[in-house]
Amino acid sequence: MSNLSKVVVAILVLLFLAGIGFFLLPKLGYNIIPPEKPIAVIKNQKIELFIARSQKDKEIGLSSYKNLPNNQGMLFPFGKPGYYSFWMKNMKFPIDIIYLNNNKVVTIYENVKVPTASEGSPPIYNPTAPSDTVLEINAGLSKKYNLKTGDTITYENFSG
Repeated sequence: MSNLSKVVVAILVLLFLAGIGFFLLPKLGYNIIPPEKPIAVIKNQKIELFIARSQKDKEIGLSSYKNLPNNQGMLFPFGKPGYYSFWMKNMKFPIDIIYLNNNKVVTIYENVKVPTASEGSPPIYNPTAPSDTVLEINAGLSKKYNLKTGDTITYENFSG
């Protein structure tokens, strides 16, 4: 068998294996195409979401970020309504903190500032009613989007 024939056979075998993988992997639970990013829709404005699922992710939140593009935010799903406290420890930029219950806004803290060293411990923010989810976005976006208590925020590519 010539070298050219060996190369052609090798290419055909690789294509065959790739084809099998393409059809078999999804059946085994592997996703070949990466999932679309979760999105929050606030008054027809779309915000790409980072989801804080683990307790560690919820504790760190956005404090590991230097800034946040206006089209991004972080969602903290808790699964059941409660009075979940947030603070700005180690934050590097101001944010809006939005508490939701069943996708309805229950409390908004607008333009929450980065704490200064002279303030001591950062203030703690709590909802005025039980919430099951918290959304953090760049400071001023709640006002820009005219978001109010009672408004609904919907999601794409995300289910609690």
